[in-house]
Amino acid sequence: MNGLSTILIVVGLFLLGGMYSFSKQKMPKGVIVLLGLSSAMCLAAGVMRIQGLWE
Repeated sequence: MNGLSTILIVVGLFLLGGMYSFSKQKMPKGVIVLLGLSSAMCLAAGVMRIQGLWE
């Protein structure tokens, strides 16, 4: 596992936590959806780099 994969996964988890926090604070749905999509993309890119599918 290289550094960029780790950073992508950590950022994805950070955004996922932000999404959870914003949903608890009753923030607008658009912000929550945007954070959810961003976290999913970061996590997917990190996992794909670990698996060697995307270099």
